Amino acid sequence: MPVHYRNYTMPEPSDLLLLRDKLRAFAEARDWNQFHSPKNLSMALMVEVAELMEHFQWLTEAQTANLSAEVKPAVTEELADILLYLVRLSDKLEVDLLEAALRKLEKNAVKYPADKVRGSAKKYSPENRS
Repeated sequence: MPVHYRNYTMPEPSDLLLLRDKLRAFAEARDWNQFHSPKNLSMALMVEVAELMEHFQWLTEAQTANLSAEVKPAVTEELADILLYLVRLSDKLEVDLLEAALRKLEKNAVKYPADKVRGSAKKYSPENRS
């Protein structure tokens, strides 16, 4: 049965669940479960994020918005690595990643009301209205 959030309906099963299952099989086939502790996976995730950041390190804002044909495939691979580690980590921690993300988005919608924060990069708090 689909789960409904504000303006979005999650299909069952989600693509993230299918990816999770493929990652489980991949790790099992290689006997890597012994290495996939939350600590190790979270550290590997951060390494991949750092590798992604490296591609943007010396680019201008305009260059980051329009990646070159040389840079985009490498960025795409790093994003894939990040997603794979994130899905694997959430599996090990028994977190439904899609559900958690949708709940967090709902929480952020309340925390950062569009009419109060539109166009501002400042951290919003009701006490700090400006």
